[in-house]
Amino acid sequence: MSESNRTFVGFGFGAIQAGLFLYEAARSGNFGRLVVGEVVPAAVDELVKAGGRYVVNIASSDGVKPEEVGPVEILHTGCEHGRALLVNAVAEAEEIATAAPGVQQYVSNASGSLHGILADGLRKKAAARGPRAVVYAAENHNHAAEILEAAVLDAVPADERGSVRRQVRFLNTVIGKMSGVVSGEGEVHSRGLAPITPGAGRAFLVERFNRIYISRIRFDGGANAGFRRGIDLFEEKPDLLPFEEAKLYGHNATHALAAYVAAVRGLERMCELAGDPGVVAFLEAAFIEESGATLIRRHAGLGPLFTREGYRAYALDLLTRMFNPHLGDLVSRVGRDPQRKLGWDDRLIGVIRLAMAYGIEPRRYAMGAAAALAMLDGSVLRADSPSVSALLDPLWREARPDAAEAQEVIRLVEDGRNRLRLWVERGFPDLGAFPACC
Repeated sequence: MSESNRTFVGFGFGAIQAGLFLYEAARSGNFGRLVVGEVVPAAVDELVKAGGRYVVNIASSDGVKPEEVGPVEILHTGCEHGRALLVNAVAEAEEIATAAPGVQQYVSNASGSLHGILADGLRKKAAARGPRAVVYAAENHNHAAEILEAAVLDAVPADERGSVRRQVRFLNTVIGKMSGVVSGEGEVHSRGLAPITPGAGRAFLVERFNRIYISRIRFDGGANAGFRRGIDLFEEKPDLLPFEEAKLYGHNATHALAAYVAAVRGLERMCELAGDPGVVAFLEAAFIEESGATLIRRHAGLGPLFTREGYRAYALDLLTRMFNPHLGDLVSRVGRDPQRKLGWDDRLIGVIRLAMAYGIEPRRYAMGAAAALAMLDGSVLRADSPSVSALLDPLWREARPDAAEAQEVIRLVEDGRNRLRLWVERGFPDLGAFPACC
């Protein structure tokens, strides 16, 4: 098969799909056909009317550049015709990427369920001995690929599962690329962004960063049995989990910490934090001395990232990118869904638990968890507020945490709340002097 005949299929036409997967697939020149499935009819109609061409705004350190991508075939997953075409596209695709809001969206009872379309397409691929394929699971979960694979194979008849498995590999991803959708014609215009399509009231805005890690691909037959990726810039790792943990407990945890501190300060955009040296120093210390020290102890010897120098460079680069004024990320966007981010296994409580397990007291992230609680319940910063336990226990109920460990986490977050209150009451003194300032 010539390179120009390769097919790429994406699920979910959001910022990561549009600004990473479709964008890089188009730039590679290795695909003759780009297809994306989308559940929102209005988004499908917009792109169809634009002839399958859209614009993504790429933010770098010195400005924003709009770039056109296309033509892309967009199909509505909620209609039978669109579903049938997507099944056929999956059957002929070499690379597939899911970019749903979360792993919970993999399975539904609707005919257009992501897992059902993949199952039918892969069955068709196996029956026709179509090209082998990889599926990039781009959802922000350390085991997204395993969850997706299990859901898809469960929808495949038992006697066909072996042939389907031979044709496809599901890959986890570590996507440290910050991105979003800017909504509202006024906001899009005031920021000088190009809309997704002419006249659309939304714009894709992503950073230029594209160093993406993926699971190592292993097909039966050795040397990947002749399979070669068309999106060749992604970096395969034999063991992706340490890098997934660096993303969740380093990048994601510190991004959330920054957002909740910014929310307490009453800031609108993440880049405004750069104007407060004390907050910047506080975030650096959390990233390097709490997250970094923990992960270096946990993964020492696994590469340059897990050294003090390597992790420090990683942290400082990310903080610079988080504060990029051209990205202009909203505090409300980064801090959205604090219930999830305070989950027992999610970024804030997750990094607190992991640090404790390695003998490190994560007092800054505990303060961030308290700030996240303040977004859930504004009374958290008052003396008569509910206990931390009363607020966190319902969020952890399904996880059924160990009682002793949960009590220790609650103790740390309660201490973090006391420090946060003092910081607010004293008029936001230099947070870089933490913990002495509080």
